[in-house]
Amino acid sequence: EIPLDTALIESLMVRKGHDRTRRLSWYYAPSFILLWLSLFYAIVIPLYNRLPDRVSMAEESFKPGQFVGERAQKQLYVYDRIGPKVTGTYANEVTTVAFLVNEVEKIREEMRSDLYELELDIQSPTGSYVFNEMVNMYQGIHNVIVKLSAKSSPSESYLLVNSHFDSKPTSPGSGDDGTMVVVMLEVLRQMSISETPFQHPIVFLFNGAEENPLQGSHGFITQHKWAPNCKAFINLEVGGSGGRDLLFQSGPNNPWLMKYYRKHAEHPFATTMAEEIFQSGILPSDSDFRIFRDYGNIPGLDIAQINNGYVYHTPFDTYEAVPGRAVQNSGNNILALVRGYSNASELLEKSDDEGHAIFFDFLGLFFIYYTETTGIVLNCVIGVISLLLVGVSIWRMAQQSDEASIKDISITFLIILGLHVFGFILCICLPLLMAVIFDAGDRSLTYFTSNWLVFGLFICPAVVGLVIPLTLYYTWKPSDTISHPYHLQLSLHAHLVFFAFLALILTAMGFRSQYLSVISMIFYGGALLINLLTKLHDRGNCGLQITHLETLLKIPSCAGYYWAIVVMVLQVLPFCYFCYLFYTFLVIFFPVLGRNGYSTNPDLFIALFCGLCTFFALGFAVQFINMFRWPKLIILSLGVVTFIFCMIAVSEVGFPYRAKTNVMRVNCLHTRRYFYEFDGTLSHNDSGYYFDYQDRRALNPFKDSKLDITGLQPVKQDCNKYVMCGVPCFYYSWCRWREWDGWLPRKSEVIVPGELNFLLLSKTVTQSNNTARFEFQLSGPAHMNVFIQPLGEAKVADWSFVKKMLEEPDEYELPYQIFFSYGTDATPLRFYIDVWKPDGDFSVQSLEIAAAGHFVSLDYERDAEARKFLANFPDYVHIMEWPSIFKRYIY
Repeated sequence: EIPLDTALIESLMVRKGHDRTRRLSWYYAPSFILLWLSLFYAIVIPLYNRLPDRVSMAEESFKPGQFVGERAQKQLYVYDRIGPKVTGTYANEVTTVAFLVNEVEKIREEMRSDLYELELDIQSPTGSYVFNEMVNMYQGIHNVIVKLSAKSSPSESYLLVNSHFDSKPTSPGSGDDGTMVVVMLEVLRQMSISETPFQHPIVFLFNGAEENPLQGSHGFITQHKWAPNCKAFINLEVGGSGGRDLLFQSGPNNPWLMKYYRKHAEHPFATTMAEEIFQSGILPSDSDFRIFRDYGNIPGLDIAQINNGYVYHTPFDTYEAVPGRAVQNSGNNILALVRGYSNASELLEKSDDEGHAIFFDFLGLFFIYYTETTGIVLNCVIGVISLLLVGVSIWRMAQQSDEASIKDISITFLIILGLHVFGFILCICLPLLMAVIFDAGDRSLTYFTSNWLVFGLFICPAVVGLVIPLTLYYTWKPSDTISHPYHLQLSLHAHLVFFAFLALILTAMGFRSQYLSVISMIFYGGALLINLLTKLHDRGNCGLQITHLETLLKIPSCAGYYWAIVVMVLQVLPFCYFCYLFYTFLVIFFPVLGRNGYSTNPDLFIALFCGLCTFFALGFAVQFINMFRWPKLIILSLGVVTFIFCMIAVSEVGFPYRAKTNVMRVNCLHTRRYFYEFDGTLSHNDSGYYFDYQDRRALNPFKDSKLDITGLQPVKQDCNKYVMCGVPCFYYSWCRWREWDGWLPRKSEVIVPGELNFLLLSKTVTQSNNTARFEFQLSGPAHMNVFIQPLGEAKVADWSFVKKMLEEPDEYELPYQIFFSYGTDATPLRFYIDVWKPDGDFSVQSLEIAAAGHFVSLDYERDAEARKFLANFPDYVHIMEWPSIFKRYIY
């Protein structure tokens, strides 16, 4: 007979039976979620923003050979005070050129003339090429070019380092690209005073026409005497003002470039994913990298500062907006890279290494790169190992389970895998749905200033979508044979299998960004291997006796969740990396989407990135929501958070724009238009304001302002009447989306501060081949367009421009666009167009052609009514504006 006290103890301590669904108490869940949020703010954000201290001129003697940030900033101050530097203006073509020449001569005075030779050349090239959908022509622009070579080296292989000194209208360009201009000057100085000579000459190209676009680099690489000797390049850009400099393009091919970057970059910041995104054309920008690659056939690096893109191409891109530590960071990197590449043996002869490189930095702490071929092998091997580990895990579960066979567990796993795939679809689609809803309510870009809104608007829905299918499955279909810890392990295995197949698919498609899947597989596969070897994995089979004490203390029995500790510890590093990576892209895309045009819903991009970030960074971690009791309540709480954020987003907090810091961009040309008919008569002329919408909200925010836009009409209604819809779109990026633009008629005439002369010099009909040659002459301001539209059955058979558009007619849409700009050489542009018609009858309309002139500089006066109109824009608006003239003719 058992004593009464012993029976009481046993009844308290032991309860026979099975409880395979034991979970942690629900109130641990908020701490679990806050843990990951705190990791983001405690690790990711500080490492992302980490910058070196600025080296002062007073410290230079104690730090020989180091980049001196203070000197570069002093030069930047002088550069900034020149003001806007638009191609064709005195400020750009004379003042800034003189500034650069003066700084180079100062460096010459300090240079170790016993070791080095410095050559300075001012180039004024003229040329043309096809850029996207237009012929891009330039005449008499200016490049300042310096070659520094060691007297002891006979090498004829040069390293090219490039930046540009011109800027957009109204912007002094201290960030874009003044920061890199002064970085190059200080790098030039440090190299010229170094006691350790380098092997290969270095060409420093300060090009004066990048914003036009990319004319200065084209003029150098196709025409300059030093260009054929350039064997590699470093292109330096700024996409905002400050921050770290991101390596976002490399190659093409030549993985050795990454070898040197890894060895020499002091503050690595790079990712293959940025290269693939940039080259996809998603971002509305381009760089000189493209010109050196396509026209110089040389490999190189494209590096840019990316922070604070809100001031990019605005009056707020000033000296004051450029942090000294950011200049120091870029200077440290570029000086180290120039030293490395200028001694690279690969410059002497073409490297045998072909193929792209896969590269990325890990939280700025170190840099990893490997070739694309190595990546393919790595992906396949790790993918197969991951699948094997999952198979071993399922087998071990069956061995440890008394009631579930390997068949039962496998079927359950396939169900979970299917639900997980559905969860991935929801993880992406729910944020996209939020984006569609907000756009439908004219509430896009709510995160433009208040970036933190994306947590509630997009990330919480992504988490809900990812986890809810399995949560409902565990609620409605509890298993009597498989323990809940094993179910959780199977859900994590499903995520691993998804990544394995994703890596294999992306590898087959040629995407190098599949390295993200490999990172996920390595860390979870490692955790699974540890759990298998330590047998923590087996403790997930909670079919043992459960004590009353465990019940009272609400502790899961048999240490069934201890394996989860290993998983979560090993998820910290991939979580931090994926947050770091996707945060980088959000820092880029938040401001970029304020200038991405009207035609596309920008919230879709942010929603997609947030969904992908959630899937990669939290894909394993969020499965542990089902480790707690009442997981549906946790999911409901996330839904409530989303609702609260939605209410905040539709309030004043969610209004996208702020004066001076997060401005709304508006392109507005006060335009005078003339329409001449076939008989030479002027059929119509008018004046108005042509708006090239920069973001999704167009001019809607002005409806309740004092700005009078009554009568605003879409340009699209004139697209069938006039060539190029009858508007002076500046260049290809404007013309591409012209149908979405707006036209606001003006009663009084726009007073244009100059002339645009377009003359038909001759017309020669050749009956033998049914063609007519039209010869024209164009003169006017430093920026002009010609739009060419053959009528009826007529076709352009030949012209004096670059022939590529005519040789590849299927690649280019009508009307043809010609963009022409000049620096100091205002010689009129003469050209001819040969038009072919099947009947050879040129006594009827055959050719519609328009000329547009742009008085871009602030040196040109705006008329009184235009100034009054522009003054009525709200203070949160930056207006890029100038007078323009448009003349349409029919021949």
